[in-house]
Order: sequence, then C-alpha cells, then structure tokens
Amino acid sequence: MTRFEQLDFLLKEYGGMLQTEQITSAGIPKPIFYNYIKEKNLKQAAHGIYVSEDTWVDTMYLIHLRCSQAVFSHETALFFHDLTDREPSPYSVTVKRGYSPSRLKEDGIYVYTIKPELHEVGITNARTPFGHMVPIYDMERTICDMVRSRNNLEIQSFLGALKQYTSRKDKNLRRLMSYAQMLRVEKIIRQYMEILL
Repeated sequence: MTRFEQLDFLLKEYGGMLQTEQITSAGIPKPIFYNYIKEKNLKQAAHGIYVSEDTWVDTMYLIHLRCSQAVFSHETALFFHDLTDREPSPYSVTVKRGYSPSRLKEDGIYVYTIKPELHEVGITNARTPFGHMVPIYDMERTICDMVRSRNNLEIQSFLGALKQYTSRKDKNLRRLMSYAQMLRVEKIIRQYMEILL
C-alpha cells in the first residue's frame, strides 16, 4: 500500500476529515501529507485539520477538535438534551478560566469560563447530528448553568427549559441540588423547583 493509498483509507475512515496528528501517529511524514492535501484539494477547516471537498463539515465536532477542553453547554446542551426545540446558534461552550477563547469567539462561538475545579462537573458525551461524539454537560449541570447565566439568556428559552426539565421522568433532583450547591445557585434553583414541581 502506497502512502497516498494509506491516506485515502484514513480519509475514508475518518469521514472525510484528517488531522495532522492522526497522520503523524500513523507514521506518515508531514511532507507527504502536505503533497496529498494539494493533490486531493483538501481544504483547511482549522489549524491542523483538513477536509475533502465533498464532506459536510460537522461544526460541533470541529469545535471539539480545535479545543479539546471545550464542553458544549447552555443552549447547545439544552438542544442535546431535548430541552429546547431551537437549534443552537451560536454554539455555546464552557472552558477553564485561564484559557484564551479569542479564536473561538472570532468564529462566533459563545464562550463561558469557569474555575478549573468546576469545569469537569457533570461532563458526559453525546452524538452530534453527524454522528461524532463530543463532550457536553449533563441535564442537571445544564440547568444550573442556565440559572447562573439567566440574566444573559432569553427568558422564554430559560423558563421553557426549566419546565421541560421538571416534567422529565429521567430528571435527577438529588444530582441537580448537589451541582447547585457546588455552583452556588442552590437557593434560586430551590425556588424555581418549588414553583414548577
């Protein structure tokens, strides 16, 4: 198998999207990869990420590849959990405080920051509409984040999400209150829950 045949195989295996680090870890030298990019007319989707012309780019997956610590949150997480009927635009992610989100913001992504010790709380994975796995916050963490950011959100989507959450059979109120305590929104969440439950 030639290097180009190997690259053809990898391009197909990774759904029309290749990362430079995948290529180097497969033992293919960068100069050969760059020749392949030119010959196959691959487009640069982001730093170190190339896609074939006929590939539909999974924007959520691309965001994840560009910034591995970015966790889909707020309105974007509501979409994943079926707590809103609106497709998220722009996408919202949460990163650790200290990370420079300027590149993500330039691309129109809404970036929230949080203390590093709270960044991991409630992380789970979900499949994008294109079938890629990306990190998101679970339902309870998302509700807490919505409450924390309620002044920056549309009141209708905020209240709609809370109502839908309280009517769900798979809600976990114990986990919600545990997160609420960590994220310092326990009193407000308790008030909302008393009204809605």
